Amino acid sequence: MSYRIGSGVDFHRLAEGRALWIGGVNIPHYKGAVGHSDADVLLHAICDALLGALCLGDIGVHFPDTDAAYKNIDSKILLQKTIDLISNEGYSVVNIDSTLCLENPKIKPHVPAMQKVIAGIAGITEKDISIKATTTEKMGFAGREEGLMAYATVLLQKK
Repeated sequence: MSYRIGSGVDFHRLAEGRALWIGGVNIPHYKGAVGHSDADVLLHAICDALLGALCLGDIGVHFPDTDAAYKNIDSKILLQKTIDLISNEGYSVVNIDSTLCLENPKIKPHVPAMQKVIAGIAGITEKDISIKATTTEKMGFAGREEGLMAYATVLLQKK
């Protein structure tokens, strides 16, 4: 069997008056992520990891922020389109490991809902999706709650 590993990372600025979407889940918070789409940092990192595993470029190549079609788009749609690209290349997802970096809000209560959303799109079980969170101990832009970041690693298997 042929396996491929990919890694992805994404960053978004936080601002008041925006919804905070992480892992396809709207998380109550007084700040939300700023971006061309819904700015779901976790789904974007996962998309980049998937694309990178097969040398298909990055999320900006496939869903450019200069294209009005992607303005305010739900990132679950971007993840589905990315999964379709992976499938068309003859691969499927084995598992996803990810880490979020932000001070607030606390993510742990929302992880099962995120796993459910991602599993449904990726065609794997919730137990195949690891979502962890950490703070930056109040250091840097994430520590000052100016932004957040996500890292993702994926394993793909040839069908």
